[in-house]
Amino acid sequence: MTARPPSVVRGDDGARRCWWCAGNPLYRRYHDQEWGRPNLDDRHVFEHFCLEGFQAGLSWLTVLRKRDNFREAFADFDIEAVARFNKRSVARMLRNEGIIRHRGKIQSAINNAKRALELIDAHGSIAAYVWQFEPTRSPRRRVTRATLPATSPESIALSKALKKLGWSFVGPTGMYALMQAIGVINDHVATCDTRLIVERQRRTMKRPVSEKMAGPPVV
Repeated sequence: MTARPPSVVRGDDGARRCWWCAGNPLYRRYHDQEWGRPNLDDRHVFEHFCLEGFQAGLSWLTVLRKRDNFREAFADFDIEAVARFNKRSVARMLRNEGIIRHRGKIQSAINNAKRALELIDAHGSIAAYVWQFEPTRSPRRRVTRATLPATSPESIALSKALKKLGWSFVGPTGMYALMQAIGVINDHVATCDTRLIVERQRRTMKRPVSEKMAGPPVV
C-alpha cells in the first residue's frame, strides 16, 4: 500500500505547517503571516480579488513572486485609483514585464475596481459583502490534504452573486481561494500550528455587517 503524502511538514524551526508551503521561503512567510488570518481591510480584500484573477491558470507562487510589482502597477490596489485607469493605463501595464501581462485580466481588475466602489456604496465595504458568505455549518470538517476542496457551496454562491453585479474573473475556485486567504474560512490543516492561531482570531473578531444584506448564500 502506498503511503499517503503528509498533510503537515515540520520546519527547521520545529513548527508544523501545511504541506503546500514546504520548500519555499516566500510560501512559508505567506502561510505563517497572512494566509487564513481574518482581514476586513477593503484594500487588502480588493488586492486578493485582483491577484486571484491574475492567478487563474497559473501557480500562486508565480503571483507571490510578482506581488510587489503588481502593487506598484496597480497603485497599491487603491480602489478609487484603479477605477480611474484607462486605455493608456492598460497599454502601460502590457509593457510591464514585472507583472502578468494579460489584457483580459488587466481590464478585469479595472472593471472590478469600479464594481467594488458600487459594492461599497451599497454594503458599506467589500469585506462586509464577502463575509456574508462565511459558512455557518458546524462543526467544520477536519481539514487534511486529502479533504481540502477547490470550491464550496458558499464560494459558488459568492461567484454567482458577483457575476450578477458585473464582476469578472471571479469563478468559484478563485473565490474559494479568496475566502481562504482573508480568513472567511480556516483551511489550515488540522495539525498545522497556525490553525489554532487563526481559530483564536476568528473567535474573537467582530464580523462586519453589510448595510444592505445580500441574503444568505444558497448552499
